[in-house]
Amino acid sequence: MKSIQWKPLLISLFIPFAVGGLSGFLTKDHISAFQNINKPPFSPPAFVFPIVWTILFALMGISAYLIYTSESSGKQKSLILYGVQLIINFFWPLIFFNLQNYLFAFIWILLLWALILTMIISFYKINHTAAFLQIPYFLWVTFAAYLNCSIWILNR
Repeated sequence: MKSIQWKPLLISLFIPFAVGGLSGFLTKDHISAFQNINKPPFSPPAFVFPIVWTILFALMGISAYLIYTSESSGKQKSLILYGVQLIINFFWPLIFFNLQNYLFAFIWILLLWALILTMIISFYKINHTAAFLQIPYFLWVTFAAYLNCSIWILNR
């Protein structure tokens, strides 16, 4: 087993937390509107979201670290894909919460969903564990897409 490369691991963890943290900071003043809209069945309470995202960002960082430290010739392509999906992830809360454009947010999250699936496939070719660590993220975004679509339908 390879020894842990601490600097790349810490950077790999920092990146998704920074992206999520900045996105959260930019949406914090608009989250209260979410409390007043119609929500579908199975909508979790607000306190669940930061807990889940903290776990997901940690898994994303570890997964990216495994790809970064691999010796695969395809790692650069996979990490670019990872970066692109992080950028798309960054903008979704701004579209959903700040702009309250639920239809566009739903289309945007479908793009994110497709990018995550593509990233998982790409990661799987390099490191199975890295790919499996992304599955909770994929499932959560699938659930978020259901919530987003339902909120769009219920609040038109």
